[in-house]
Amino acid sequence: MKKIIQIPGAPAPIGPYSQAILQNGTLYVSGQIHLDPKTGELVGDTIEACCKQVLENIGALLREAGMGYENVVKCSIFLQDFNDFARMNAVYSEYFQHEPPARETVEVSRLPKDAMIEISCVAAL
Repeated sequence: MKKIIQIPGAPAPIGPYSQAILQNGTLYVSGQIHLDPKTGELVGDTIEACCKQVLENIGALLREAGMGYENVVKCSIFLQDFNDFARMNAVYSEYFQHEPPARETVEVSRLPKDAMIEISCVAAL
């Protein structure tokens, strides 16, 4: 049975999707951009600040499902500018210091609300 994970500590979806779905001990987190959960507006003007906000939003969803960053097994990262890769990686590595998840990082031409970064992930108990 699937359970919708939708909380005030993470931004509300900007389309017809759920923030996250928990099914059989696996959490599927929809792509998160650097939205302030209180205002619904983009925050941050550097890739570092934007990446931090995205990972904090993901963290709120993980906690609601009874998980933490250590439960993340896969991330997909979408960057508006691949020149930001090294600086994004520096922030990302603060959240995944031990046994980091599998991932891919790709450059895309545009993200929702013209965000700089979007990250989705899968976590498991």
